[in-house]
Amino acid sequence: MSSTSRAFNLLHKWPIPSSKVSMWSKRKTLGIISGTNGTRGASVMFCHKLHSSTCEVTQDGSKRPPVVHSHNPKEEKSLSNNQSVGAFQKLPMVMPAIDILSSAQRKARNVTPTKGIANIAKRERNRAAKQLDTLMKELAVPLRTYVEIFPNKKFLHPYECSLIELTFGEGNYEKVLGRVDSLRKRLISVGKEHASLCAKSTTKREAEERLSEGRKKLQEAFNQGMNALDDLLHVAKSLRCMPVIDPYLPTLCLVGAPNVGKSSLVRILSSGKPEVCNYPFTTRGVLMGHIMLNYERFQVTDTPGLLRRREDERNNIERLTLAVLSHLPTAVLYVHDLSGDCGTTSNDQFSIYKDIKEKYGDKLWLDVVSKCDLLEPSASAHVLDDLDRYKLFGPEGAIPVSVTSGLGVEELKAKVYQLLLSQMTRLPEKEES
Repeated sequence: MSSTSRAFNLLHKWPIPSSKVSMWSKRKTLGIISGTNGTRGASVMFCHKLHSSTCEVTQDGSKRPPVVHSHNPKEEKSLSNNQSVGAFQKLPMVMPAIDILSSAQRKARNVTPTKGIANIAKRERNRAAKQLDTLMKELAVPLRTYVEIFPNKKFLHPYECSLIELTFGEGNYEKVLGRVDSLRKRLISVGKEHASLCAKSTTKREAEERLSEGRKKLQEAFNQGMNALDDLLHVAKSLRCMPVIDPYLPTLCLVGAPNVGKSSLVRILSSGKPEVCNYPFTTRGVLMGHIMLNYERFQVTDTPGLLRRREDERNNIERLTLAVLSHLPTAVLYVHDLSGDCGTTSNDQFSIYKDIKEKYGDKLWLDVVSKCDLLEPSASAHVLDDLDRYKLFGPEGAIPVSVTSGLGVEELKAKVYQLLLSQMTRLPEKEES
């Protein structure tokens, strides 16, 4: 018996539960029966794809229960999105509202009536209905694309979800997308209504008047909701500018009070070039750089400074720092400034440090005392308590560093390199795509 006959017999031996066979299955079946697949292996491979209600056919002809796989694209997409960051860089380019309107009007005017209509009134109402339908679609389709492609927050990485909430406020991202979708629905409703009126016109003049009225109503509806598109454009620009942190690459996160010298350390450690000024909260977002040490590539993040206050009193700028620490696998470089130059007292820095160390002490950790060239040499040999010792030397094991004089910089780079090598062992394994 030929391979084609065996395949044909196998296909008819096992009942298929549904009578509806997809076009793909039909094409494959025809290909096997006609011998286009050529080999017995190809025939059996196709049989292996078919699931009966009771069993599956293997290459040796034996039976076994079918293995059911999930083929839900939305589910697979959501699971994939939930495993990694970088969704913001995949956002579509949002066209300004005025450009969408101008393009739609131009394309609608170029629509001609269906050929072969001799009657003038019928030809004009056909043209009017088609132009309004085109105008409606050219306005509504981009909006539908935006609503579908912008990510749902519940499928985002927790870090990116936090960035959205802290940047735009709780629920505002969803409100913008909801307004865009409402505008789309309104345009479709108005467009269909007036296109239907055009199609019912009895004279050429009536069709022209209804076309003019339909254009006016669609433009009015679009103008009333175009602020939603402007807001979406702002959202897209803001999200696309946010730094991408690779969770599979060792990352160093600089933490501390405002103006303690974190940005200066980022500049000497990495390729990042954050603004360095002598006032608090220079860093108002998460800034990224990369470190190249011994031909190894690492990430470094400069985060906004933390003030001494309760968790529920922190502003969104401070919460960006906590989002990085909470949701990303990072090592911590905690920066202390004991010179009195940063605007946050040593007492307050000590309190902030203890709070953060208690919450995130499970992370790999390195302490640095910056601006050590501004510190007065201490002659005290006796330290009364932890706070007194902190005011003089910083935490135990802290590295004294001065960016101005270069003191301690090389030691810091060596310690950072060792810290990031250790961090590498803690990273999640990257899934094969």
